[in-house]
Amino acid sequence: MTNSTHPASVVVVGSGQGGYQTAASLRENGYRGRVTLISAEDALPYERPPLSKAYLTGRADQAQLWLRPATYYVRQSIDLVGGTVTEIDRAARTVRLADGSSYEYGHLVLATGARPRTLDVPGAGLRGVHTLRTAQDATELRTALATARRAVVVGAGFIGLEFASVARSVAPEPGGSTARGSGRTAVRQAGRSTAREPGHSGCEVTVVEALDRPLARAVSAPTADHFTRLHRAEGTRFLFGQGVAALHGDGRGRVASVELTDGRRLPADLVLVGVGVTPRTELAAAAGLPVRGGITVDSRLLTGDPHISAIGDCAAFPQVRSGNLRRLESVQNAVGHARLVAERITGSTTRAYNELPWFWSDQFSTKLQITGVDDEGHDTEVVLGDENSEAFSVLLFRGADLLAVESVNRPADHLAARQLLARGIKVTPDDAAAPGFTLKGHLTHPAPGRRHHTPGAGRTVIPCRSSNADVTPSPDTSPPSNDPS
Repeated sequence: MTNSTHPASVVVVGSGQGGYQTAASLRENGYRGRVTLISAEDALPYERPPLSKAYLTGRADQAQLWLRPATYYVRQSIDLVGGTVTEIDRAARTVRLADGSSYEYGHLVLATGARPRTLDVPGAGLRGVHTLRTAQDATELRTALATARRAVVVGAGFIGLEFASVARSVAPEPGGSTARGSGRTAVRQAGRSTAREPGHSGCEVTVVEALDRPLARAVSAPTADHFTRLHRAEGTRFLFGQGVAALHGDGRGRVASVELTDGRRLPADLVLVGVGVTPRTELAAAAGLPVRGGITVDSRLLTGDPHISAIGDCAAFPQVRSGNLRRLESVQNAVGHARLVAERITGSTTRAYNELPWFWSDQFSTKLQITGVDDEGHDTEVVLGDENSEAFSVLLFRGADLLAVESVNRPADHLAARQLLARGIKVTPDDAAAPGFTLKGHLTHPAPGRRHHTPGAGRTVIPCRSSNADVTPSPDTSPPSNDPS
């Protein structure tokens, strides 16, 4: 599909989920111009969520991560280019790469993603200190985990906790081979499966977190408390209210211990740093595009230049309810952004981006699913079910408005919550606290407004003393989507 109003060529910088989806959606929408997908990684576009799960445990190989095989890009006439973009020339509408090559664009899509934050302390560059963002990171971490005996995780966000669940489930063996499983899964050893008891597998894991609970910027206190109990039951040790002062080596360039801000030292032969990410905005900033906590875009995902869009983890876009600029890190968000930009480029839509966010995380045998965004700061929590059990949901309200729903091992609640929020069906704290209330039931028979009443059985209403409206979420707290992570 090309005419005088459609660009003759589209260049996409970044081959993650959003970059890939932009190229694929352009073709799906009938775009016939040139499509160039530029990747700084020497790999086909791949899924990131399995990196902290199936790939890290060895249940998936790199080919299984590919979003599409190489033949797909040939059939779709999508030019895959390996290299690092160093400059955007907006006047000439070209991008230049480090190798000196350049590509003209009619429209440019920045899907540059984010990079993991690192520790700014002595010893941060020692061998055995890892981050987890790319397939190469995961490959190195998987190799290290095969022989690790003591792991220290810095940061109790989603990446840190997902890694901890894997590390506690992978038993190191002499010679670097591993037996894999979790407290409630089977373990393959010498051609047979053996059951494992919770807390008695994997290497020793200590999670160091500066705040007072895990996932503090991402989930409610009841959900955070559940994951604290889950990980402790599986043998993970938490140290809250602590930072890292230094990393110490063994005299041969490899990490041997982690020094905390209170002076304690934790022995470690593997350290994972999971303290969030920083959006890759340098290209945009150097080109004079607005940057504020991400590459700033409007509701249609356009930057200050009508020929340049930004999507996915690098883009700060206005939220539907609050209007606040915010980045969201999830597959769902990247895919939704990409599809809208492709539709806009091909003239299929002029709509604003208004998709409901949702995320997920798998840890041990537990699945957390979240829909909605608590970007205004909730003041009331209503718990459906028993928060001390293995399955419950937490509804987050600000006043009478439902902002988000966190579901632990309750997929039916998650699906119903997504429909309720997407369709704008009103749910109040009083509704949710009523005897017999279910999200699915409310979806089909919304309750009329009612006066305050005593919560029914299995309902806990928790007034929150403070909101998190002014807290910037850790970048790694938006699970990759599917979702996540």
